Amino acid sequence: MKQRILTAILSGVLMVTGIVGCSNTATSSDTGNETSSAVSSAEESKDNNSGNNDNDNEIVIDNTLGAVEFSKNLMPGWNLGNQLEANANKVPSETAWGNPTITEDIFKMVKDAGFKSVRIPVSYLSKIGEGPEYTIDSEWLDRVQQVVDMCLDNGLFAIINVHGDGYHSVGGGWLLCDAEDQDTIKAKYEKLWTQVAERFKDYDERLIFESMNEVFNGKYEGIDSAAYANINAYNQIFVDTVRKAGSKNTTRYLLVPGWNTDIDSTVEGTDFKLPTDSEKNRLLVSVHYYTPYEFCLKESAKGIFKWGVNATEKSIRRNNEDYVDSQFDKLYDSFISKGVGVIIGEYGAIDKSYNDERSTVYRAYFCEYVNYAAAKRDIVTVYWDNGFNGKNGFGIFDRFTMTQTEPEIIEAIMRGCKADYEITAPTV
Repeated sequence: MKQRILTAILSGVLMVTGIVGCSNTATSSDTGNETSSAVSSAEESKDNNSGNNDNDNEIVIDNTLGAVEFSKNLMPGWNLGNQLEANANKVPSETAWGNPTITEDIFKMVKDAGFKSVRIPVSYLSKIGEGPEYTIDSEWLDRVQQVVDMCLDNGLFAIINVHGDGYHSVGGGWLLCDAEDQDTIKAKYEKLWTQVAERFKDYDERLIFESMNEVFNGKYEGIDSAAYANINAYNQIFVDTVRKAGSKNTTRYLLVPGWNTDIDSTVEGTDFKLPTDSEKNRLLVSVHYYTPYEFCLKESAKGIFKWGVNATEKSIRRNNEDYVDSQFDKLYDSFISKGVGVIIGEYGAIDKSYNDERSTVYRAYFCEYVNYAAAKRDIVTVYWDNGFNGKNGFGIFDRFTMTQTEPEIIEAIMRGCKADYEITAPTV
């Protein structure tokens, strides 16, 4: 997980934000695949079992599309971060980290800004009962469903996951790939996804399931192959369990990460194993992008606020545009070219404008280039917004006032995801 987020959590400082999006889907990749959008305005109402939708917000899905073509309809995306995964003393609570109660207005704001999808991180922790049934608290699952409905009812795609349960740093974390009793962990994990899949089994393809988030052994010195094997096993359990739940789950698009959602630990040649699936072309791989760390996440590096080829000072030169391209090329070669979708489920850079107002210019350019490079390769991006605006925050919306706090960043995301122009690095 982002270390700055954990620091903010411990100090109880988290607040709020929002976003904007790109009204066009990503352009075709260099493979020359010409595709039509999988989403169009619906002229007639469609029964999707996700609530009473306003016709203006309904979308029709071509569910025959493969994962790569389908995923373009989620571009760009936004994270409803630090809400349903927030917790206090192991108890999930959407307001525990300083954000307000989730309302439909948040999704309206995000949709109006141009975003196409919302990733809704969810933690379960103490809301899971004792074994062997591991029953999820019904009120909590009801609340998750209510939030998903708000999202879908406002014409957005939704991604839900199991978020904080796999963190060593979160009290009550249990989905630990390096723990000894893996049989118990796997049984609990299967029961969790059985219940989630059952609850949402009649929701259409606009709802995507993500197996977990940033699961690894909590150590940054190399990879533990035995622990990685457990991550692969969790992903296989996830796919098998969702498919067995039936109804629309049999063809639902599913998102799986590798070791700590790290690109270099997930691409071809690593220990990552894509799960086998009874359905063809329905899998997507989840990764995150916070590179360079000093620019994106490190709060103490307040002097590192520039990024890009023209940033000859106050920057980390080794991780500029060329590095983004090389990393995304790895994703393209390993997955996109083989029909497996890729979603960068989190990216962004913290606000260091308290130190230098030019921080916003470079944060915006970083987001623009990440989207630009991703769209060129048919990769989807989902901006990380933790709801905290100001010093070291990721927020681009204010969830209290329903206003944009970083319109420059939002506009940059929207430009970048079109990838139909010659991008230029700032020089300020």
